[in-house]
Amino acid sequence: MTIRVLLADDQALLRGTFRLLIDSCADMEVVGEAANGREAVDQARTHRPDIVLMDIRMPGMDGLAATAAICEDLELTGTRILVLTMFETEEYVAKALQVGASGFLGKYVTTDVLLAGIRTVAAGESLLSPGATRALITRFLAAPAPGALLAPPERLNDLTPREREVTALAARGKSNNDIAEELFLSVLTVRSHIQRALTKLGARDRAQLVVIAYQTGLVRPTSPPS
Repeated sequence: MTIRVLLADDQALLRGTFRLLIDSCADMEVVGEAANGREAVDQARTHRPDIVLMDIRMPGMDGLAATAAICEDLELTGTRILVLTMFETEEYVAKALQVGASGFLGKYVTTDVLLAGIRTVAAGESLLSPGATRALITRFLAAPAPGALLAPPERLNDLTPREREVTALAARGKSNNDIAEELFLSVLTVRSHIQRALTKLGARDRAQLVVIAYQTGLVRPTSPPS
């Protein structure tokens, strides 16, 4: 299947570069371009892309607001957001995940990493870069602003012990293959546990599952606040 990508960036030159790169891949195609957040939302509703490659700082509606609008649209449940920005701050990463983004990359990444990231998010996985960022952003995810909780802690009671275990490992950045190897399960079984946890916790995707795991205390930050 071809991964349909929408480009949202206020720099036309970057959009042109991304289009050439993505369209050169046999399994991807660019279906639209947007120069600001409002255009990104409108284009998403028109084209129903699999992935929106979303910049954060854009005029008018920014990328975070656009991400929230797309992820809240019940008709766009099949569209996932991969944030690509020069401003890879802890606050931006945490906010992007909280409003529904499935991945977050800095614009400094190589073309191979970018293309792999698009495929990863399209496959339903979450993606954070660099790896060190995860240890920093967990401080923000574990102490969300009022009203920002994606699920109350008591919702964890709906999970079986195995589902909790698999969810915790996923929140620590483990892939399905890693989890299967660690727990001596098949990858298909791990995928089933993840899907059931998503359904029970009301998570849109794996990235939101990570947020919920930290917010509810299922997983604790690996490093204390400085």
